[in-house]
Amino acid sequence: MQLDDITFKIIGCAMKVHNTIGSGFQEVIYQRCLAIELEKAGLIFEREKEQIIYYDGAEVGTRRADFIVESNVVVELKALVNLEDIHLAQAKNYTVAYNFPVGLLINFGALSLQYKKVFNNQFKSSK
Repeated sequence: MQLDDITFKIIGCAMKVHNTIGSGFQEVIYQRCLAIELEKAGLIFEREKEQIIYYDGAEVGTRRADFIVESNVVVELKALVNLEDIHLAQAKNYTVAYNFPVGLLINFGALSLQYKKVFNNQFKSSK
């Protein structure tokens, strides 16, 4: 499956969740609902996946990704009134630090679903 197809499906699943329950819940509620929709869409994913953070080739810690979808897309969820530049920078940094080609930042907290697609220009394929 192409990356654009994967991200399109993820965003569609997020829209279904937001249209169904709206804004105002904690992030974990959206995470659980999105997992249901991703499964219904036939996407392979891992939730709360521990990822190693590297600095200059050395392991410096770990952080859990909200979702890793189809082993190619890291998804970061928020439940905020509005996304800010720092959240976009965080999603971009995770995409690079975890070495994924693309990431999605999805915010369920606004009146309308907000999402941003971020790319890793430093992506190194291990295949």
